[in-house]
Amino acid sequence: MTHSKISFMLAAVFMSLSLAAQTLPDRKEVLNTMEKANDYFMTKYADYSAPIVVGKSRPSNIWTRSVYYEGLMALHQISPKERYYDYAIGWAQFHQWGFRDGNSTRNADNYCASQTYIDLYNVCPSPEKIKNVRINAEMLLNTPQNDDWSWIDAIQMGMPVLGKMGVLENDARYFEKAWQLYSYTRNQQGGGLWNAKDGLWWRDASFCPPYKEPNGEDCYWARGNGWVYAALARYMELTPSLEIHRKAYLADFKTMSKALKACQRKDGFWNVSLHDSTHFGGKETTGTSLFVYGMAWGIRKGILPAGQYLPVVIKAWNAMATEAIHEDGSLGFVQGTGKEPKDGQPVSYDHMPDYEDFGLGCFLLAGSEVYKLP
Repeated sequence: MTHSKISFMLAAVFMSLSLAAQTLPDRKEVLNTMEKANDYFMTKYADYSAPIVVGKSRPSNIWTRSVYYEGLMALHQISPKERYYDYAIGWAQFHQWGFRDGNSTRNADNYCASQTYIDLYNVCPSPEKIKNVRINAEMLLNTPQNDDWSWIDAIQMGMPVLGKMGVLENDARYFEKAWQLYSYTRNQQGGGLWNAKDGLWWRDASFCPPYKEPNGEDCYWARGNGWVYAALARYMELTPSLEIHRKAYLADFKTMSKALKACQRKDGFWNVSLHDSTHFGGKETTGTSLFVYGMAWGIRKGILPAGQYLPVVIKAWNAMATEAIHEDGSLGFVQGTGKEPKDGQPVSYDHMPDYEDFGLGCFLLAGSEVYKLP
């Protein structure tokens, strides 16, 4: 056999392997995986009204459960089963469409539930569903403070709410308020929580330089960056293409995408510390889910080149679907609540996190976008 023929055959093999690596997961399998994980949760937590007891009792409309319902509504969009809707609307009705610690709150963790309330309103409009959402959002709109989102998680909890209200009310003032809050966190909070050089975010002012990870790198917490990344995708999906700050959001989204792509693990997951794999290194599902969600959305919208980012998404989704799901549907490798790599440890396949809900919400968001890929 000639050298040229051998080279051609090798090239064909490598091309075949490359195409196989980029093969999208079967939609049925993606949906089955999502529903298996969700069925586990809905069975275990059948009483949506029950308080969440971790150390102390908290109502079931705190941010952790609200994030789960974001994922459930995303699942309901692609698999509109009545029991999913009933589970969501029963939860909302039990809480009288309100928030933890009162219905006037600047804390984005508390009004995060608004995202699901608005989604339920859009399915079947009736004024009581968004009365509290509207009053609280108008309060945010009509008061001058822009420093509310002092930790980057709050961007995901709060920014889509303002986007949804802007669309619902056809009022661009909500978009402008979202920008004011976002840009304050980005550029002013603690000197600015966005590091344009690395394309990633410090979780809050306490992690800005001179804070360093053990290896001397900046501390970029995976889930914190995942919250921002998902928020940008959710907000841009909601808001009109002519929203005047869209170019700025797109620029940040693309910069983050490039940075996140560069630090994916070989096994498809991301570490809890994006720039220090030795600091509580290992697989982590929540950050990985949020990155998959954002990247898959970016590919679907033509924002991110599929040739570059589809292999990243496929590798990550397949890793989670094959390595993080227990036989009973529970999720492994979920970091519990916290704000940095050392929190919620240990993160392992068998360790149960302090809260099961928000990790599943992130996973369902990821699956919903992988399912929609063409």
